[in-house]
Amino acid sequence: MDVQQIKQRFGIIGNSPALNRALNVANQVAPTDISVLITGESGTGKEVMPKIIHQLSSRKHGSYIAVNCGAIPEGTIDSELFGHEKGSFTGAHDQRKGYFEVADKGTIFLDEVAELPLPTQVRLLRVLETGEFIRVGSSKPIKTDVRVVAATNENMLEAIQSGKFREDLFYRLSTVPISLPPLRNRKDDIHLIFRKFVVDFSEKYRMPAIKLTDDAVQMLENYNWPGNIRQLKNITEQISVIESERTITGELLYNYLPDYSASNLPVLASKTKEDFSERDLLYKVLFDMKKELTEVKKLVVDILQSGGSGISSEDKNAFIQKLYQESAVSEESLLPKSFSVQKEHESFNETDNYHNDFQEHIEVEESLSLEDREKELIHKALEKHRGKRKYAAQDLGISERTLYRKIKEYGLK
Repeated sequence: MDVQQIKQRFGIIGNSPALNRALNVANQVAPTDISVLITGESGTGKEVMPKIIHQLSSRKHGSYIAVNCGAIPEGTIDSELFGHEKGSFTGAHDQRKGYFEVADKGTIFLDEVAELPLPTQVRLLRVLETGEFIRVGSSKPIKTDVRVVAATNENMLEAIQSGKFREDLFYRLSTVPISLPPLRNRKDDIHLIFRKFVVDFSEKYRMPAIKLTDDAVQMLENYNWPGNIRQLKNITEQISVIESERTITGELLYNYLPDYSASNLPVLASKTKEDFSERDLLYKVLFDMKKELTEVKKLVVDILQSGGSGISSEDKNAFIQKLYQESAVSEESLLPKSFSVQKEHESFNETDNYHNDFQEHIEVEESLSLEDREKELIHKALEKHRGKRKYAAQDLGISERTLYRKIKEYGLK
């Protein structure tokens, strides 16, 4: 059976390449017993694909059971899927067969499979690998021959990384993945599907069919459709019932499309804007860090000039020069490669100029004030301790030998 025949048989409308691809994969995999995982946004029609696979398979005469995993409470889902023995838990008055036992030789469709609790995922993995399961409250394994088709609208890789879904079960379920495109990626199909719904509701409510003007058709195709086909069907039914006018203009249609102006914006533009903002924020942080580093360097130099007289002038100059060299390397390494290539010449010139200017400032200050400041501190310390060099040296934080040398150098008494 080709794709067009499948569309006619199951009432599927549209000629999107992504839709045709999904139907073709379903047609190819149907005769096998391979597990299939169907992914797509909510409202894209994922529930139709398992029916196609079941009806085109050799199991079409067996049972077909659809299970909404998200609608069954966590405490009873094991019993629903695998059955239970009498007295196995409170309220288990009789033995009960689960879906995997009832659907033997048939197909089970597990909708919203990402909502399964982790213990149930372990049980499901065993069924897929060995074809066996155990009822709740029993120890006897039961054989079953069931084809499993699962579906989800969640990002399974994110669910695996967060620990919500088992990785081994994901790969076992997605032997053949089928992805259904969202309605916004099927613009040429939107009006076709709308017209099909119009005919259905016209017959259902026994009223004339509605029509769209050209501007309304354009508005319909440009809308983002976050609810996909389900939302389109809902809006078509609302308009068919509520509006007395059978010709729908863009102005009338606008009232039924929530957030039309926002959804009409291209998705890529929003993403690019977000990425651009993050890049600008990164650059701002880096330049703020550079500014703070410069302030720290100035502070260190001020401390060296105002105190620390036990450090020689040569050591201070060496320390300051090393500080600037290491800071320049650190600032350059913080920037992204693309940025450093563009700003390489400018950055090095700025660093060199700033270093040279600052070094000249240090040399001038050393020659004019540092020596006088050190001489004054030694003189005050000697006066404070009444000429006792031992205590004066301790107060200054230097050795007596250094103090003797400084007294001799500065000609102090």
